[in-house]
Amino acid sequence: MDRMQNHYDSAPRNTDATSPAMAGFDAEFTDIVDYILRITYRIWEGKQIGLCYDYYSSDCPVYTMAGITVGAEEVTQNTLTTLASFPDRTLGAENVIWGGNDIDGYHTSHLIKTSMTNLGASDMGPPSNKKTTFLVIAHCIVKDNIIVEEWLVRDNYALAEELGFDVHQVAMDKAAAPIQQRLKDWNESELQRVDTSVTHQRQPFLGSSANNPEGFVAALLQNVWNARLLGDVFQSYSEDALLHCSRNQTLKGHEKIAAFYAQIIGTVTQLKFSFDYSCSIPNASGGTDVAVRWTIAGNHGGPGLYGEPTGTPLLILGESQFRIIDGLIVEEWTVFDELSILVQIYRARLSITG
Repeated sequence: MDRMQNHYDSAPRNTDATSPAMAGFDAEFTDIVDYILRITYRIWEGKQIGLCYDYYSSDCPVYTMAGITVGAEEVTQNTLTTLASFPDRTLGAENVIWGGNDIDGYHTSHLIKTSMTNLGASDMGPPSNKKTTFLVIAHCIVKDNIIVEEWLVRDNYALAEELGFDVHQVAMDKAAAPIQQRLKDWNESELQRVDTSVTHQRQPFLGSSANNPEGFVAALLQNVWNARLLGDVFQSYSEDALLHCSRNQTLKGHEKIAAFYAQIIGTVTQLKFSFDYSCSIPNASGGTDVAVRWTIAGNHGGPGLYGEPTGTPLLILGESQFRIIDGLIVEEWTVFDELSILVQIYRARLSITG
């Protein structure tokens, strides 16, 4: 995926008087992609952290598997805390897929390749002075020039590993710490929501990927995750398709992509996949880019990925982007916090032994 321009300064860009303004947004923003790219650059690369007060509502929830923040004040403090550990952090925009409008609100899926050096102590341990690069996807709802809700996923497994920490030790340390009550309540409500709303029924493909790309992706995900029809990978992906996923892995081809799904489904038993939101935009190759926010609920019932099963309920928040060309998926970016899965498992083991 071509890297998007992310050098945005504070000077206005919307100099064309005939360009339609977005209702409720500052006139300087030419469109919702410009808004996302520019405020991200100003806050992170520009180090104008206080702009979080301008661009996040006072009651904006930000959902992550590590914890939930609410409001601009907490977002600002979290950003400052991160920069204390990684002062040179950059957020390189890889793609922004969006839906909605300026009246009802925009949804944006912002795929980021972030790079940073660990120069200060973090929640994973002392400074390692090592540089790391990994993927992040942020799904925001934006209305009237401010972000009112956000779901944030990052590859924390790769982060811990590249900084030189023992991933399992980091997970054990986090599991031993008190869980945020806000996060605990949200986890329980999400497990119940997914368990009661998802079925294992096969979904027929709703038209071709050309005339209904979001329906095409929705059917694929329902059939692979919930109906356990892994063979749909061979029908929906090109033979040399790439899947960029957790642990900074890039998998190529049908067999490896199908194995990715099989390992998770075989480890997270009674798995249910909730298709929570999607949007799409045309891509430069004449196809479509589709973004999906999703949730998985299940139990740690298989030994495939995370050791001896504990039977504990597991919640996974994830976001994906799919690039469709000539009717097939040629590239996919799927990001979820695999470190948080280990934390849930170790927390269950501590409760058993404790």
